[in-house]
This record gives sequence, structure tokens and C-alpha cells, in this order.
Amino acid sequence: MIWISVVAFMVAALAAGFIVRWMHSHASVYGNSMPQRFHLGDVPRLGGAALLVGIACSWGLGFLQSYRWGDPGSLKLGFWVGGWFLVLLPAALGGIAEDMTQRLSVRYRLSLTGASGVLAVLLLDLTLPRTGWAWADSLLASAPWLGMAIVVLAVAGLPHAFNIIDGYNGLAGMVALIVCLALAHVALQVGDRSLAALLVCTAAATGGFLVWNYPRGMLFAGDGGAYIWGVVIALASISLVQRNVDVSPWFPMLLLIYPVWETIFSIYRKAVRGVSPGVADALHFHQLIYRRIVRGVFHDDESRRVLMRNNRTSPYLWGFTLLTVVPAVLFWGNSPLLMAFCGLFVVSYVMGYFAIVRFKVPSWLRH
Repeated sequence: MIWISVVAFMVAALAAGFIVRWMHSHASVYGNSMPQRFHLGDVPRLGGAALLVGIACSWGLGFLQSYRWGDPGSLKLGFWVGGWFLVLLPAALGGIAEDMTQRLSVRYRLSLTGASGVLAVLLLDLTLPRTGWAWADSLLASAPWLGMAIVVLAVAGLPHAFNIIDGYNGLAGMVALIVCLALAHVALQVGDRSLAALLVCTAAATGGFLVWNYPRGMLFAGDGGAYIWGVVIALASISLVQRNVDVSPWFPMLLLIYPVWETIFSIYRKAVRGVSPGVADALHFHQLIYRRIVRGVFHDDESRRVLMRNNRTSPYLWGFTLLTVVPAVLFWGNSPLLMAFCGLFVVSYVMGYFAIVRFKVPSWLRH
């Protein structure tokens, strides 16, 4: 597991370096008028391509280690790993195409991630077996298609949730890395080494991308990177719950409550204002932190000032993520407690959001 994760890191880092060096001209496509743009200059948004190459190489070598080379400590990465990669491709390639052209509509990108969700059901036989609520579990038992529909919704929606929080250097990438390692930890706890191997490889490839993304901001993940994180983490979360009865379905929910609730709350506040959920704005939680909590930086170079302030925003959200990841990892089998932590996060998020909007943030939070 360790050596294939090293391969994932090295391949992703080298691929990202190649993109930074030889594909810089692509960066000019991203318009200066975008409301979510918080950087100066032209930066390539093809980090997703580097992630995809790193993941493909490491998963492929893991398969060879298990079946072609007869490793006695096999990770049991069978042909089903190819199914995972096929499920990943529609969303990943659609996101990368958007990063290269900036011409794919939200509806079209959503249909591609939805195609990945449908393939997850058809090729991997994924379904949600339980919810932690007796009445809902009875409903799932009587109508199995509901569990499949939830899988399609999760695989289709989580990539866009990661895309929403992908606003500053290291933000979405570090959240994805932390979540992958947390899922891998619990997978190892229940003896699911094959699933843990895929997650560790994904985390390692993310680390290779972050070498170029944080703190220098030389490469962005783009839609492709966000979609890859979302699909892989959605597949892993559902597989972990489906294959291991001891794991609560609320464990991955608490792990992912930040991007999930950010998406739900964003849809709500836009609906209240009569705005389409697909319209980009600059009112997400991380953007408010950038504008109203992170203090300005004094430097002679304007681009350097923007970069330094950009980099100081992400650690706030990393800490916010750890507040949910730590209890999730500690209580991964306790559904009532995990539900309570999810509710606590939602309340804390809403209170924090409106406190920032109303300029009622404690002075010790401002940096």
C-alpha cells in the first residue's frame, strides 16, 4: 500500500509540474470577471488531469500487485478497480473539458456526474443498505430502488459540493486529503484493506497536486479535480457502509457535512433571492472569511499580497473540517452520536455565517 501511494504522489506531482511548465497558456481562458476569482495573473486549472494520471497509475499498479505478481500480502484489488475507474471517467473528463474550454453548462456537467452515479449502480452494484433510522431502513428494504437513487444522487452531487468549496489555495484539496485518510483509517479498522488502498492512493495523488497548489498557487484543481475528489469519496463512503455493517452511514455524512451543507445552504440562500443555484457568486462561507476575517497583507507587490491573503484563508476551513472529522473518526459506529454532531455543525455553521455577515466576529478570530 505504501509503495503504490508513493507512486501516486510522484506521478501526480510530476504531471502537475508538466502542466505548470508547458500548459500555462490554458490559464488565460479563465475570465477576470468571474466572481469566485481571488487571484491575480493566469493560473492553469488542470490539476484534475494530474490527479487522474496519479490515481490511474497507482490503482493500476495495485491491481498488478494483487493479480499478476502474486503478492502474498495482496491488497485484493481485483477487476472491480477497473469498474471504479470507468465510473470516475465521465465526471472527471467532463470537468477537465470544462477547465480547458469554459463552455460546458452547469446542466451538462451535472448530467456527466449523474452518468457516473448511474454507472456506479450498474457496474459496482452500489446501494445504500441502511440509514440509521428504523422507519427509513424498512422503506429501503421494501423499495430497494430508493437506495440506488440515493447512490446516484450522492455520486452526482458530491463532486459539485467539492467544486463549491474549491475557492482558495489548498482548501478543497486539503479537505479531500483529510477525508480520504479518515475513510482509509476506518476501512483498516474493519479490515477492508483494498478500499483503504484506493483511498490512500487518492490522498497521495492529492498531496502531489498540493505541492504546486499550496502555498504558491501555481496550479488549480479546477472542475476536474473537484469532480474526481467527489466521485472517489462518494464511491468509497457508500462502499464502506455497504460492505461493513459495523460502520454507521452517518460516519461519512459527518465527514462530508461541510461541503454538503455548504451546497444545501447555497441553494437555499439563492432560492430566497430568486437566483438560479447554477449562478456563481461570492457569498460562500470561505469567501466571507476571506473578505471579513482575514486581514489585509502589506507588501509592495500586489499579486504577492493577494496570494498571501488567499493562503491565510484556507487554514480557517481546515480547522472547521477537523471539528467534524475528529468526532467522526472517534465514533464511526455510533449513529445517534454522529447525527447529533451533524446537527451541531449545521447550527454552528448558520450562526457563524450570520455572525460574519453582521460583522459580529470575535477579534481573536481575525488574523
